[in-house]
Amino acid sequence: MLPKIFFDKPFAHRGLHDVGDGRPENSLASFRAAIALGYGIELDLQISKDGQAMVFHDYDLQRLTGVGGAVCQRAADELGALPLIGADEGIPKLVEVLALVDGQVPLLVEIKNQNLRLGAEIGDLEETTAAVLKSYNGPVALMSFSPHSVMWMSTLCPDTPRGLTTCNFDKEDWLLVPNERREELATIADFDATGSCFISHQRDQLDSPQVLGLKSRNIPVFCWTIRDAEQERKARQIADNVTFEAYLPA
Repeated sequence: MLPKIFFDKPFAHRGLHDVGDGRPENSLASFRAAIALGYGIELDLQISKDGQAMVFHDYDLQRLTGVGGAVCQRAADELGALPLIGADEGIPKLVEVLALVDGQVPLLVEIKNQNLRLGAEIGDLEETTAAVLKSYNGPVALMSFSPHSVMWMSTLCPDTPRGLTTCNFDKEDWLLVPNERREELATIADFDATGSCFISHQRDQLDSPQVLGLKSRNIPVFCWTIRDAEQERKARQIADNVTFEAYLPA
């Protein structure tokens, strides 16, 4: 069950980022800014070559660092020394982010699936994440597009709230995922089996039957990603909380 604090304030998507102000997404600077305004923080995890949980969204480094190659091909210290575009700091480790946040605001932690087909070949990132979270006492919830990942976290972190990151899994957005698997994921059929207690759904698909079905069961529905006040107003007709960027919610 999600504690009440997860409903009190919106969540800053990848931190309160603004690269023009020296706060790239998923940077320590973006997290400091979110904490200063009391927003929750949504962040993403990838794994380094030496098995550490790194706070980074993409599989490839190019968009956010200007350097090509996969995150998983470099060691954690090398990634930490690789400057993010628009800042003088590198990619943070999860342990560094937890030390910074220190329970001041709630965290929504998305475990990025390491199998691009959303298959069952998971484990290393989940295990290192669980090990790091073991000593963290602040409010945190885990989520992933991969039901396999969420199910594994139910074993590794049974007392930590877990949820599914969801959408309609349209083919153009998930080209590497087999059609049958996409159709299955779109139904959110794995919700109960994964031990999930919430979903975070794509904002323009909140009126889908599968979302409304969970809503009718009083399952909390979050959504991603809201970019202005009007989008938030519409989303909150269904969503219990939102993940936002590019504006400051009330």
